[in-house]
Amino acid sequence: MPVREAEVRDADEICALIEEHARFEGNDTLTLDRAEMTKHLFGPEPKAWVLIAEPPDSDTVAGMAFCSWNFSTWEGRPGIWLDDLYVRPEYRRHGLGNELLAALRARTDGRVEWDMQEGNERAAAFYAQLGAQPVPGWVRYRWSPGS
Repeated sequence: MPVREAEVRDADEICALIEEHARFEGNDTLTLDRAEMTKHLFGPEPKAWVLIAEPPDSDTVAGMAFCSWNFSTWEGRPGIWLDDLYVRPEYRRHGLGNELLAALRARTDGRVEWDMQEGNERAAAFYAQLGAQPVPGWVRYRWSPGS
């Protein structure tokens, strides 16, 4: 399946994929503001970017990788933060996750990093098969507005 850069016309579909992923992970209330997401992805100062996967000869969006750049001071180079990798259930087991991650790997000689929800054994097996490893000794912190 071809992987391509998301375009403004994909904003609604990107939001739909994120909402589907949230429901898959147990969050039944997430609803995104399409105009805000469009601004963040395609405005004059984009904050993130998305790769889209489509089946050949189709305009159907099968999956996406939602990313932003990061920087490792210890490596002295930029890398990629993968915030969301989601493939619609009917397109799983066709190598699409591999293609999306390979496209990310090709964009940097730095790290590609992401979080995975604890207990997701299928995802853990998939990432291990790619050669990715959990990062031992690190705990993620989050400082949210209003804290």
